Amino acid sequence: MEAGSVPVFQWSVNLFKAVSMQKYQYHLFICMNKRSDDDSRGCCFSRGAEEILITFKKEIKKRGLKGKIRANRAGCLDACAFGPSVVIYPEGIWYTVKTREDALEVIEEHLVKGKTIERLLMSRPWARG
Repeated sequence: MEAGSVPVFQWSVNLFKAVSMQKYQYHLFICMNKRSDDDSRGCCFSRGAEEILITFKKEIKKRGLKGKIRANRAGCLDACAFGPSVVIYPEGIWYTVKTREDALEVIEEHLVKGKTIERLLMSRPWARG
């Protein structure tokens, strides 16, 4: 599907960028999806997403970044097979954040310094936004 000549996905990312920059410098969505144990894709929740979310929220507050950066729980981001899934807007960068240390690296390198962390990028063509 397309909105005009721009694919809907890109159009929605562009719209999000325009709207979100008015309030937050960065907006993170951490997948908290729960699937049954027999689902082959697994789920972000069972891979430790709750600890990742708590780490992001506590560290953002501790660093005085609350109000500039927002971390939210999300429902299914349709990337649980690569999770725990974290997407950062406005860029639309998708990371696999497996540990507290990974979350701290995302905060320091991506959110503070503005650098993409290659080793944490999801191995998908759309992960770079």
